[in-house]
Amino acid sequence: MKSIKTALVDFDGVIADTEPIYDLFWDEAGERYQTGIRNFAHVIKGTTLPNIIDTYFADRSDGFKEMILRESAEYESRMPIPLMPGAMAFLSLLKENGVKTGLVTSSDHAKMERAFALHPLLRSLFDTLVTADRITRGKPDPMCYLLAASDLGVPPGDCLVFEDSFAGIQSGTAAGMRVIGLSTTNAEESIRDKVYRVIPGFEGLTFEQYRQW
Repeated sequence: MKSIKTALVDFDGVIADTEPIYDLFWDEAGERYQTGIRNFAHVIKGTTLPNIIDTYFADRSDGFKEMILRESAEYESRMPIPLMPGAMAFLSLLKENGVKTGLVTSSDHAKMERAFALHPLLRSLFDTLVTADRITRGKPDPMCYLLAASDLGVPPGDCLVFEDSFAGIQSGTAAGMRVIGLSTTNAEESIRDKVYRVIPGFEGLTFEQYRQW
C-alpha cells in the first residue's frame, strides 16, 4: 500500500486569508520607507521580517530598522486573521485519517499565538510548529521545511507541502518535497510549472485526493 505523506502547511495565503491585509500595510510602507520598489508587498511575499530587513534595508540605521519592526508588530497585533474557506475542515480530515501535520510559516511565534487565540481549534490540528523564531534562514531557503520534517521524524521525500508564494514553493522544492500550489496569492498559470499540482483552495477536497498526491 502506498504510504501516506506528511502534510506541511504554510499559514498566510494558505490557511489564513491575510495576504490582502498584509498588502495594504507593506505597499504603503514600501512607499513611505522609500524603497523605490513597485508592488513591494508582492516582492517580499512569503519571506520573514528579518530577511526583509537584511535584504532591503541593510544600509539603513539601527533606529530605522527598529521602527520597521515596531510598526510591523503593531499592525500584526490588531489585524484580523480570517481563515481560508475549507482550511479547518481539510486539516481536520487529515488528522482524522492519521496524517502527521506541521505548520511552517514565516510569521513569528507571537503572531501565531494570537492566531491560535482567535481560532482555538487550529493549534490542535498540528503536530509541530516552525515559525520564523526557530530558523536562521527564511524561505526560499529550505531550512524551515527540513526542520519540520526532522521534528516529525520523517524524510523530506515523504512530505507534501502546501504553499502559495514563490518563496514558499521554492523552499519546499529545495527541501526535496512535493509541493501543492494554492492559487490564492498568485495566478495558476504563474505557478503551474513550479509545483506538482495547483488547487484553488481547500474547499471540497477529499482524503482520496490527498492520497493520490
